[in-house]
Amino acid sequence: MISLRNITRLLSLPVLWMGIVQLSFGALSLFFFRDNVGKAFMIPSLILIILSLMFLYRFKKAGQNDFSYRDALMFATLTWIVTGILGGLPIMLVTKISFTDAVFESLSALTTTGATVLTGLDELPKSFLMYRQFLQWMGGLGVVIFVVAVLPMLNVGGMRLLKAETPGPVKDEKLSPRIANTAHYLWFVYVLLTVLCALSYYFGGMTPYDAIAHSFTTISTGGFSTHDASMWFYESHLLLGLSNVFMLLGAISFALHFRILHSKSPVLYWKDEETRVFICLVAGLSLILAIILIMGDRYGVFESFSFAIFHVISFITSTGFGAADLSSWPAQTSFFLVFCAYLGGCAGSTAGGNKIIRDIITFKVIRRELLQCLHPKAILPIRFQRNAIDERVSHAVMAFMTIAAGSSLLFTLLLMATGLDFWSAFTAVAACINVLGPGFGEVGSNFIPVSDTGIWLLNAAMILGRLEYFTILAMLTPTFWRY
Repeated sequence: MISLRNITRLLSLPVLWMGIVQLSFGALSLFFFRDNVGKAFMIPSLILIILSLMFLYRFKKAGQNDFSYRDALMFATLTWIVTGILGGLPIMLVTKISFTDAVFESLSALTTTGATVLTGLDELPKSFLMYRQFLQWMGGLGVVIFVVAVLPMLNVGGMRLLKAETPGPVKDEKLSPRIANTAHYLWFVYVLLTVLCALSYYFGGMTPYDAIAHSFTTISTGGFSTHDASMWFYESHLLLGLSNVFMLLGAISFALHFRILHSKSPVLYWKDEETRVFICLVAGLSLILAIILIMGDRYGVFESFSFAIFHVISFITSTGFGAADLSSWPAQTSFFLVFCAYLGGCAGSTAGGNKIIRDIITFKVIRRELLQCLHPKAILPIRFQRNAIDERVSHAVMAFMTIAAGSSLLFTLLLMATGLDFWSAFTAVAACINVLGPGFGEVGSNFIPVSDTGIWLLNAAMILGRLEYFTILAMLTPTFWRY
């Protein structure tokens, strides 16, 4: 049975947090940046804080012992919807864009998609730009996990919340017997990598403001920038190289990072099958793209490799940073990069896409079926990390791949019905459902050409992709609502 009292109480917590975040940026605008947009943050923040405290008091006795997995699924989904809408209020007030576009910008930030409907970023208020960057950082490991980590007073179904939010086909691995400790460990690694990234950017040539802002969106693999030129604003291949390192770190399991910090054994990266395949894929795909660019005579050898490695990593990690005019590249490179986006990063990271572990299992399932044709009586278990995986996992992975392909096709058709051509519609959907950001064709620069109806379709695609389909699709079944 679904408990609306539980869900209402729990939803008041991210609402309270969103109010505190907006209040903080209002204070930054008034007293630090002095960029005259403080009211745009302060007014909605005070309303959110008051409303959330009222709901917390009203339902203070809810959710002590009867928090179900259905509640967790609904809470995980509604959290993204509610925070996406509320996060868009200051965006609408500062930029004067429509409510539809403001929600899209907010959801794009929180889901770490990085698609935008804004232009002229270099002229926008600094507090507002930093707010966009922080929303991506906050959404990187998930608002739900943040609630579990920072507000342990919940103490109701914490593992259910973590499972509903965590990406990947295998969700039973824990760093600690206590869910709050597990979440704290993940956030410790997240904050540590963010600080190291900011310092690297600063010593690499960025201003302190840009270093902090871009560290938020690099580790979260979000891709927002404070400049229209994105990572090429400084025209520095050193900064591209530093970005490569931290985008990769953001796309590798944070649980694995923690174990390596704890054991002081970096070799564990290579021993982990998913990470090893991920690194090999990045190297191989970067080499292919570099050869294409060299053959096109657009750049020298060094520039070709630098831009190729950067954009492969940017797309496969679903970060979406830009550093070159991709519209001037050979035509096949666009499809190549979209393919990289669908591959995705590692499970348990901030990256989007299908996730490498699913790609590995899918490849092994196909290989087994081919071998089974040659040896019909052979018993051929599928192994991952040298251990045979449960058939239920392989079935779930194949179901996920089917749903991912079907969802992309369906959303592309729906978006084409709003007036976009096939390539623009397909890449817009690929950008949102893989929480990637940049598209091609009409949406190559930004998503302004998309109609309001198309924007709401893409909002749905972002949430669907961020929660990896099953969390939301389970809510659409009659069984979910059956008492």
